[in-house]
Amino acid sequence: MLYEEKQRLAAIINSMGSAVIVTYTNGCIQMMNPMAELITGWKQSEAFGKDLVEVVSLIDKDVGEKIENLAIYVMEAGEVLNLPENCTLITKDGEEIAVGDNIAPIRDQNGNIIGAVLVFQDITKRKQTEAQLLHNAFYDGLTELPNRVLFLDRLRQTIERSKRRSDYYFAVLFLDLDGFKKINDRFGHGMGDDFLVAIARRLESCLRGGDTVARFGGDEFTVLLEDIKDISDATNVANRIQDSLRLPVNLNGYQLSTTASIGITWNFSNYEEPATLLRDADIAMYRAKRQGKATYAIF
Repeated sequence: MLYEEKQRLAAIINSMGSAVIVTYTNGCIQMMNPMAELITGWKQSEAFGKDLVEVVSLIDKDVGEKIENLAIYVMEAGEVLNLPENCTLITKDGEEIAVGDNIAPIRDQNGNIIGAVLVFQDITKRKQTEAQLLHNAFYDGLTELPNRVLFLDRLRQTIERSKRRSDYYFAVLFLDLDGFKKINDRFGHGMGDDFLVAIARRLESCLRGGDTVARFGGDEFTVLLEDIKDISDATNVANRIQDSLRLPVNLNGYQLSTTASIGITWNFSNYEEPATLLRDADIAMYRAKRQGKATYAIF
């Protein structure tokens, strides 16, 4: 009867979609199911009696450290432990796999701890999906530039920094492409999109490493220049952008070029909110448009 019960239990564990590894009280491996063999690259026959750490080599990616024998840890603590958030398994062949789940002490009928059970699964796909969703939330799908949400977040952090340091200056440029609608109307949205991507790369090339250029929407772009000496740093960038935009973009045999109307604000007055700063940059941009486009205006 006991034998049949054990067989049934083994059949259940072996059928599970998660990897299952059972250890003795000394933290050495007693059994592995086929999924555990598949993920770790170890056969149960090779792993039997080996220290858990030797077969399940785990690294906590957040701190970059190897994780000690968790079986010993949970048996001493007497409670279930979840694997760390960014836990990576190094397989027998040295491959890295993102894994997640938990390890728990095993108790007999009398409540005595007789071993530990580690249950885990390969969560690489889930991690990739999460990273993609995060990326989509903060970056523009077309140009791959930061989007409005990320730009406002960086601007808010910069405003906070400027409050702590009296000598900290930054500027925001609000750009609207002149005549982009004509390109869209004449060549269609496909070409218009390709043109915006080319412009995005041009704008990036005009900036320093720590600066941010974002696509704010449509043909509007914003630039955050951090840690500048004075307003001339911002006007120099505005001029550099104009020069860069004048150079034609080659698309499907057509030479397309544009200019931009640029509004500039900087933190000479104590801005509290990103929205106020952007509103002023937007007002300055419309003034530049009225002045005949291809120019900048300072708020």
